Amino acid sequence: MHARKILVFFGGCSTEYAVSLQSAAAVLENLDPARWAPVPVGITRTGAWYYYTGPLAAIPADTWHRDAAHCARCTLDATRGAGALWLADGRRISFDAAFPVLHGKNGEDGTLQGLLELAGVPLIGCGCLAGALCMDKDRAHKLAALAGVAVPQSAVFHRGADLTEIQAAAESIGWPVFVKPVRAGSSFGISRVENPETLAPAVEEAFRHDDELVLEETIPGFEVGCGVMGNPGGPLTVGAVDEIELAPTDVLFDYTEKYTLRHSAIHCPARIPEETAARIRDAARTVYRALGCRGFARVDLFLTPAGRIVFNEVNTIPGLTSHSRFPAMMKQAGYTFPALLDKLVELGVEG
Repeated sequence: MHARKILVFFGGCSTEYAVSLQSAAAVLENLDPARWAPVPVGITRTGAWYYYTGPLAAIPADTWHRDAAHCARCTLDATRGAGALWLADGRRISFDAAFPVLHGKNGEDGTLQGLLELAGVPLIGCGCLAGALCMDKDRAHKLAALAGVAVPQSAVFHRGADLTEIQAAAESIGWPVFVKPVRAGSSFGISRVENPETLAPAVEEAFRHDDELVLEETIPGFEVGCGVMGNPGGPLTVGAVDEIELAPTDVLFDYTEKYTLRHSAIHCPARIPEETAARIRDAARTVYRALGCRGFARVDLFLTPAGRIVFNEVNTIPGLTSHSRFPAMMKQAGYTFPALLDKLVELGVEG
């Protein structure tokens, strides 16, 4: 049997560009060459597409796009069923499926997935609708609540809203509140606001990342996560629940902490009773189904001191390095990193 060609997207017009490079390099290094033949397509910060044939080490180093000898401008043939890239020099490269290894806006949010679905390309991971819904904190929370999972009390405002109205909503929710862009990832634009005096800069920061912001109540306790794999109508594989332990002085698991863990720790499995972990896994399954996820995703929730489980968000393309949270969760479920990638691609190609 010939290895099936898999288009692997990396980079992208996103504040999470650098994270994508790390994930994609790990995916490209660990795909089984006997089964899958990767076709790497890098997207620069400015949105240029390149078919990349150079050394993998240049991807996480972010020097890949400077290698003119191994970068060819390309574009997707959007003809339904074509399954091909067109290169600027006239070459045509066929492929069997696409694996977007992109994080944040313009990649994880359903935009690229919509283009691939329009072209009839088998997609590894969540589709257009689930990507868009999961990136949208407000709408994801509304659907999770309808499915019976608790969510934080919140209020949404559009750019241009009067600060006095935002402050009144914050007063109603209760200080401290979190101010978040409705659509952003890796904690960009998120602030914890303790009092009215520090609200204005937090609002300004959130609006730098999106045209809508959401105020959310502060949930006591700590964050937990749960990886889920599976397609609609089929069985779901649920990984171990993990736990984020923040330093006593930290109030936010921000971008720096997510990728350096300088003051934080991640415990997998979480240091909680099995009965509690089982309830978290059930909530993760419920949210995964409610938001129309397919392939894989990581569902993040809060666990309060009273044992209440509260939904936070879904990452439809979680970090995919060998030491990232999602692979660690699935390792506890019996999947090595290469075996996990095999399963993800199988779910996209065959599901």
